[in-house]
Amino acid sequence: MSLVSTDWVKRNNDKLKIIDCSWHMPNVERDGYNEFLSSHIENAIFFDLDKNSDRNTDLPHMLTNINDWENIVSKMGITNKDEIVIYDNSDVLSSCRCWYNFIYFGHDSKLVHILDGGLKKWKSENKPTTDIILEVNPTKYTAKERKNLVKNITQINENINSEEFKVIDARSKERFEGKVKELRKGLRSGSIPKSVCIPFRNLINDDNTFKNKNEILKVFKNTLGDEITTNIVFSCGSGVTASVLALAYSLINNKYMPTIYDGSWAEYGKN
Repeated sequence: MSLVSTDWVKRNNDKLKIIDCSWHMPNVERDGYNEFLSSHIENAIFFDLDKNSDRNTDLPHMLTNINDWENIVSKMGITNKDEIVIYDNSDVLSSCRCWYNFIYFGHDSKLVHILDGGLKKWKSENKPTTDIILEVNPTKYTAKERKNLVKNITQINENINSEEFKVIDARSKERFEGKVKELRKGLRSGSIPKSVCIPFRNLINDDNTFKNKNEILKVFKNTLGDEITTNIVFSCGSGVTASVLALAYSLINNKYMPTIYDGSWAEYGKN
């Protein structure tokens, strides 16, 4: 039950920890936090994707260390037993990256959900929002890293020859094929050798909900063939939309745990 409906969240709001993880690409000139301050789902807490990532690297959205993660989540007032719903108001479905982070750091995957359709669908249904900021009581959250759920550049390079896992890129076909210039400075165009491309938008409806399982299965089979394996690693520009694909894949393969090349093209494509 990675995805939950707007109606379910409205019914269970007071039993959940709700996280707004709205993050926008720099070129769209939107500020997720300012938008949160003016309008969010009641009881939501803001998760800053930039600030809550590794601050000691020039790569965007890299996983932080375990001590910092425990501190971040403790300050949000979340306990290890809490049921969490994450949403966003972003065209790149940034909530999925926060979902991945919680699973990587050991939160029970059955207790971490994405609001299907996010704030866009919530507002389209005239469900209530507020500008009141929730006061939280800090907790003592403990994390346990699932290090097998992340790949680094060395493992990605070794895999080009060994082909132990399949790398799927969530960027657009134009970016994957190197036909357009990358948005981030200092990056060449192109893709990781022997990787394949499934643009994340191919799995998302116009209202930002995920397509149904049969449609998702068809998209993956068109690229992977009939074998739905667990040996899949997702990549993208900076680890955000890779997490969208990871969530979608987990919907059709309940044995799959989201596995991300954290550096993604922001690292691999450096000139």
